[in-house]
Amino acid sequence: QVQLVESGGGLVQAGGSLRLSCVASGRSINSNTMGWYRQAPGKQRELVASISSDSSTNYANSVKGRFTISRDNAENTVYLQMNSLKPEDAAVYFCYVDIYIRYWGKGTQVTVSS
Repeated sequence: QVQLVESGGGLVQAGGSLRLSCVASGRSINSNTMGWYRQAPGKQRELVASISSDSSTNYANSVKGRFTISRDNAENTVYLQMNSLKPEDAAVYFCYVDIYIRYWGKGTQVTVSS
């Protein structure tokens, strides 16, 4: 069993930055793809970014150039650095890891004021 705990969300003004963290426990996630989804009220959950075991990355077009995903395998942690935040980035951000099945965290709220 794997547990994921996100942190780092909060309220930020448009143009500001936040850094989200997701710590995995229960087993090592070094060889697994991890990433972030987000879900705004009334909208479907969408993929924001993912990072594979070899640290290759994938981003949604809407966040390219503004968000950076990274991982620290020694800390069993994945990060999402979010810069130049826009009001449309406001959502609950969920971390996931793929280990035969997909495990999810409970999410962290990001609010962006205009």
